Amino acid sequence: MADESPELAGKIPQSTAATQAASPLSSTSDGKRKADFESEEVVEQHESKKLKPSDDEAGDNDDQSVTAASEDTNGGQEAQQPSKNQLKRLRRQAAYEAFKAGRKDKRKEKRHEKQAKKRAEKEAKIAEAIAAGIDPATVLQNPEPWKPFPVPLAFVIDCDFEQYMREPEIVSLSSQITRAYSQNRKAKYQAHLWVTSWGGALKTRFETILKNAHLQWRGVRTTSDDFKSANELVKSDMTGEMIDVIKPSEDNRRSLKLEAETISNGVANEEPKPEPELAEDIDQSIVYLTSESPYTLERLEANTTYVIGGIVDRNREKGLCYKRAQQYKVRTAKLPIGEYMAMQSRYVLTTNQVVEIMAKWLECGDWGEAFMDVIPKRKGGVLKNGESAASTPGEDHDDRADAEGGKGQEEAVEEPAAVPSQGDVAMEDTPESKALGPSGRSDACT
Repeated sequence: MADESPELAGKIPQSTAATQAASPLSSTSDGKRKADFESEEVVEQHESKKLKPSDDEAGDNDDQSVTAASEDTNGGQEAQQPSKNQLKRLRRQAAYEAFKAGRKDKRKEKRHEKQAKKRAEKEAKIAEAIAAGIDPATVLQNPEPWKPFPVPLAFVIDCDFEQYMREPEIVSLSSQITRAYSQNRKAKYQAHLWVTSWGGALKTRFETILKNAHLQWRGVRTTSDDFKSANELVKSDMTGEMIDVIKPSEDNRRSLKLEAETISNGVANEEPKPEPELAEDIDQSIVYLTSESPYTLERLEANTTYVIGGIVDRNREKGLCYKRAQQYKVRTAKLPIGEYMAMQSRYVLTTNQVVEIMAKWLECGDWGEAFMDVIPKRKGGVLKNGESAASTPGEDHDDRADAEGGKGQEEAVEEPAAVPSQGDVAMEDTPESKALGPSGRSDACT
């Protein structure tokens, strides 16, 4: 064996050099290093087996090793590298996960602080009552528990627009749906809330990242059917107590007003008159909210479904909700923002803001008050009687949806020159939504 090894060691490098000269790939430095490494492996294998390969066999082995090395190098170069946006998204997600435990601890801390504050207030009340000679039980009466008050009408979020949205916009829409549920649930009067065309990436997000939180929601139902097919289910679920603002008016006042009946800058609107809302082939039980509608919503009606388009598209798509409503032959309308508000920005609202505005109207019966209570201060909105907008701090969100007519798109509806154009409006504490910026608006608001 001692005699065979030197001879083998002498032959292998010679065959390797011959192979490298014959193959153009072996001229690269990477190929040479790989070939030398492979040749050493061949020597060790043959020494262990006490075999003496021929020159041809050694040459074949080296040729294969050089070719494999070249293929590995080319494959690495051809592998597609992630884009800058993808890398940023991955870094945001990693940072979000890294600080997840810290955020949980902060929430726990705040909860304990809140509980301690309540205990201190309770002890102070007891001390005051004892000092005043009053039975402490009389000052510690618990407030009356909150009870839901459902009314017989429904808000439907139509989510059949996923093909028009990017991944961050779907994240934004999921946040808007979450807020819409929260706002409707804590309202004085609760409409029945439905999410139709439930599926795709939106459903996957709720089931995975949001951990099926929607399954714990009360008073909300989801269906994979479109809003028209699901309307029979919606109507069967439309129970509740009739309140004054949604009762049929004594003077039989219509709930929708044709835009052509209004006067703008002293000149009558001369646009072609659309088909009347009472046409025989139009489904009277559904009103699709969209800013392209020639009708303005005057009031909400009992036993009626109001559809809001669930789309966040940064104003890329135009008229999707109005075309969809025409396709399914349902009534259309837009919120009367232009009649009540003068805005310093576009008439654009988020899906959750449309829900909140209509829920507020059920409580007060006044569109002006509902707009002032919901529209964020940053919109610079003022009532046309002079009052400025004053929304609560927590409601100045940056996501937008199709508010006017349930379009869920980011279409801006411009006002006449005498009135400033009006507004956007918008939700979740994930890295995707924080990086989102203004977006998903509801098209229902001019």
